[in-house]
Order: sequence, then structure tokens, then C-alpha cells
Amino acid sequence: MITCAIPKLPFIDKRKTLDFYLALLGFTMGADYGDYLILNRDAAELHFFAYPTLVPAKSDFMIYLRIDAGIETLYQQWATANPAIPRLGKLERKPWGQIEFPVIDPNGTLLTFGQGV
Repeated sequence: MITCAIPKLPFIDKRKTLDFYLALLGFTMGADYGDYLILNRDAAELHFFAYPTLVPAKSDFMIYLRIDAGIETLYQQWATANPAIPRLGKLERKPWGQIEFPVIDPNGTLLTFGQGV
């Protein structure tokens, strides 16, 4: 029986990745194994592996993170943070019953945050 799916995402520069996820997005360090990281926020767990030759502009990595409540507040916090989240897209209501916004991390990974309407 499958109980959970945990994405494994690439990182090019460990420090930039940690600064982005820990300082800007509010994740916490679960574990640091050098070339392998585990980060957590609420019930989400993200794993990261070293991929130093990845070209961010050519990255096809992406993940959808579902939020149970407060997406407008989260979006406003990140949009007005100092420093603001770089590469933060617009908050939009989608025809598939979600309110969503995208963020692209320093490695070119597309993170889409969504909440049911």
C-alpha cells in the first residue's frame, strides 16, 4: 500500500538552494547528507540531490504542493517579503477548481502551490 509520495528534486548550488527553501519559503532542515538533503514544511517533505551540471533554463523538474487553507495570505506574504520571492508568478483561479501560483526555484524547478476553491 502506498502511503506517501516524496519528490526528489535537483540542486545545483547547495547554499543557494538552502537559502531559498529555508529562508524564503520557510522550510526546515530535516537532514543534510552532503549531496542529499531532506527539507520539511508542515506535512510536506522534499528530498534534494546534487545535480551540478543542471542548466536551470532547461530544467523540466516540477512539483505541485497542495495547501489546505490560506493560499491568499501565503501569496501576499511572499509577494511583499523583503527580500521578495524571485520568480513568483500570479495568483490565479483555475478552471479545475484550484487557486494557484507558481514559483521557480534557483535550480529551475517549477513549484506550483494550489488550494481547492
